[in-house]
Amino acid sequence: MSFNSLGLSDALLKAVSKQDYTTPSPIQQKAIPLILEGKDVLASAQTGTGKTAGFTLPMLQKLSQGQQMRKRPIRALVLTPTRELAAQVHNNVKAYSEFLDIRSAVIFGGVNQRPQVATIRNGVDILIATPGRLIDLQSQGLLSLAKIEILVLDEADRMLDMGFLRDIKKIIGLMPTRRQNLLFSATFSKEIKNLANNFLHHPVLVEATPENSTVDTIEQKVYRVAKGLKTGLIIKLISKGDWKQVLVFTRTKHGANKLCKKMISAGISAAAIHGNKTQGARTRALAGFKSNKVRVLVATDIAARGLDIPLLPHVVNFELPNISEDYVHRIGRTGRAGASGEAVSLVSGEERGYLRDIEKLVGLKIPVEIVEGFEPDPNAPSTPPKKKQQSSRNSRNSNTRRSSSTKNNTNKGNQNQSRRSSRNKNRRSKDSKR
Repeated sequence: MSFNSLGLSDALLKAVSKQDYTTPSPIQQKAIPLILEGKDVLASAQTGTGKTAGFTLPMLQKLSQGQQMRKRPIRALVLTPTRELAAQVHNNVKAYSEFLDIRSAVIFGGVNQRPQVATIRNGVDILIATPGRLIDLQSQGLLSLAKIEILVLDEADRMLDMGFLRDIKKIIGLMPTRRQNLLFSATFSKEIKNLANNFLHHPVLVEATPENSTVDTIEQKVYRVAKGLKTGLIIKLISKGDWKQVLVFTRTKHGANKLCKKMISAGISAAAIHGNKTQGARTRALAGFKSNKVRVLVATDIAARGLDIPLLPHVVNFELPNISEDYVHRIGRTGRAGASGEAVSLVSGEERGYLRDIEKLVGLKIPVEIVEGFEPDPNAPSTPPKKKQQSSRNSRNSNTRRSSSTKNNTNKGNQNQSRRSSRNKNRRSKDSKR
């Protein structure tokens, strides 16, 4: 199948050809015709499957064929969870709309709002935004969503993970009820399905890959290692293997900074990217990584979500995520667009529970290696995943609350009974005096 068979205009086909794309990906083949028909779409697609073009191309075509308004109100809104993903989507929109009379803009927090506001006031057809900055500007009366025709929620699962549900509902309430809705998510969790039921109208379900599957072109490997030896092992793997471009995941911002400093001390150029970094620092780190000036990019899950890094050869889980689905998102950064890639996980004894859950989720027994001099600690405890501990902790808290509530109710009951006895005693005293 070619892009010509999807019903796209000559201007869009010309732009696609300029990007050297010849064959649409499965998600593009399935989603583009449905969106052009005006259907609401609920799509599941892993990172790197071409989902951005899957909604961008038909959205551009529909807007270019619609009636152009003189003041160019915002007619399409794309909501993304992170600044990096917002910038990436905007770059794609600009590339595909090169031969169309369509204006677009991107807004996100962490930078001065004035240039963003100035662009919007000049008129834009498509706005790409993160929820926080969008609500901020709307509450100041600096933009209106009253003319929205198409709403896209990109990486909706991550937006829910980051606590944006209330913001999403508020934003939806600011739009016309008659509009086309497109929801893209890597997974179809219960929360995603509930969200879809609340605002999609008779959606068509599109799945490009089996839920929570890992790409076949990714070679997955586990190194069992003592927790305190992980830094030495990853430095050895990168140096000895002469790895040129490596995305490393840590569980915390502090851990990312600490590992980055150790890499630099070992003579490996590295940069950290996480939520505490300014937008300028994050942009510079990503630019250095893409241009190969920075060899290793150390990132947390939220910061790395939506990073557009083509043909990334190596992903390393310095620490396994405590949410199994995040493993799929992480390693999906490599093995993209048919290219091969390697996903390496450094697993200490404390993380064996996480590994079992991940293998169960992806339906694969991941090969294990042990490097001499970096053996695992035989005495390390094998703790269950944090989410199970959390569940147990919630249960304990719930029991404590119930116990406390019961105790309070008992105390109140005793106090009430004492007051009633006192009142009855007073009545008897009064009766005797009469």
